[in-house]
Amino acid sequence: MSERTAPRTAPSRARAEIDLAALRANVRALRAHAPGAALMAVVKSEAYGHGAVPCARAAVAAGADWLGAATPEEALALRAAGLPGRIMCWLWTPGGPWREAIEADLDVSVSAMWALDEVTAAARLAGRPARVQLKADTGLGRNGCQPGDDWAGLVRAALRAEAEGLLRVTGLWSHFACADEPGHPSIAAQLALFREMVAYAEERGARPEVRHIANSPATLTLPESHFDLVRTGIATYGISPSPELGTPADFGLRPVMTLSASLALVKHVPGGHGVSYGHRYVTPGETTLGLVPLGYADGIPRHASSAGPVLVEGKWRTIAGRVAMDQFVVDLGGDEPAAGAEAVLFGPGDRGEPTAEDWAQAAGTIAYEIVTRIGTRVPRVYVNEEQDG
Repeated sequence: MSERTAPRTAPSRARAEIDLAALRANVRALRAHAPGAALMAVVKSEAYGHGAVPCARAAVAAGADWLGAATPEEALALRAAGLPGRIMCWLWTPGGPWREAIEADLDVSVSAMWALDEVTAAARLAGRPARVQLKADTGLGRNGCQPGDDWAGLVRAALRAEAEGLLRVTGLWSHFACADEPGHPSIAAQLALFREMVAYAEERGARPEVRHIANSPATLTLPESHFDLVRTGIATYGISPSPELGTPADFGLRPVMTLSASLALVKHVPGGHGVSYGHRYVTPGETTLGLVPLGYADGIPRHASSAGPVLVEGKWRTIAGRVAMDQFVVDLGGDEPAAGAEAVLFGPGDRGEPTAEDWAQAAGTIAYEIVTRIGTRVPRVYVNEEQDG
């Protein structure tokens, strides 16, 4: 991912400005929502598109106790960049870099016997115990060990390996399916099952450092789910995990990314002029068109064709016609900004610009996807890198 630090200027083509002061403030706000628990800042997928290493450093500076990554490669890259402390990763496949993870002092997640077998074999080769967190499937139906005999067998085998000095069971954890839907019956059911599965492991001798199930929405709205650690992903970046739960401001959060571009062309066209592929938009009368040099190759969702909002010189404009691979068009309604004028796709909303949630609504998706999909062709420009105060 391209990275540089610069003051706010008009972008040469496009830029994703990442406000690290906002990220640090978000981490502090999230810690206040769960004062009795440690906080894991999840920086998977390049920190949801914001840049993993700079965001991880900012989160740790603001008090994050743990960092979370999906893949072992992501976690190893954090360690290689000098990030200290506890780093966890959870999305493993057979033949993964278990030994490298053990030697980098990462916490690794295990959901099945094949993974336990591989990590214990790697621990023998490394000559040091692995830090292993056992994941329970309490109802999400994705990764995690099933309750009942499967969980009993996994716990039994993990504790046997711990007694042999091959690993340390450092955590017991799970993940919610519907924490972003307040009152959903699965929430209480998952909490109850998680407590049962944790109790089973502890009754048989497990002494985990952390027990955790709370994601961003649970951190914000379910204090009974906080246990020893909360894992905040999208909320770290100032985006509400669900509009139904509240806006970012309702939770004391501020969006971290502002995506903008320079108009590549402004031109006059007559009425009845087709715009972009398929002519799904035809100008209703004489007007001006502005060309925004971003497209689906940059992560602009094609599903936002004829719907995505853009702020140009203080006015909201809407994509005219289809989003193409590298560009899209907005109808400027006769206004004549100069080529190079800034077009803001989304940001915190302070200047009247759309937000990532506005784009999510336009594309029929969630704001997580909007920020995460912004591609590597768009440079990340970091501002407010110095710690506050």
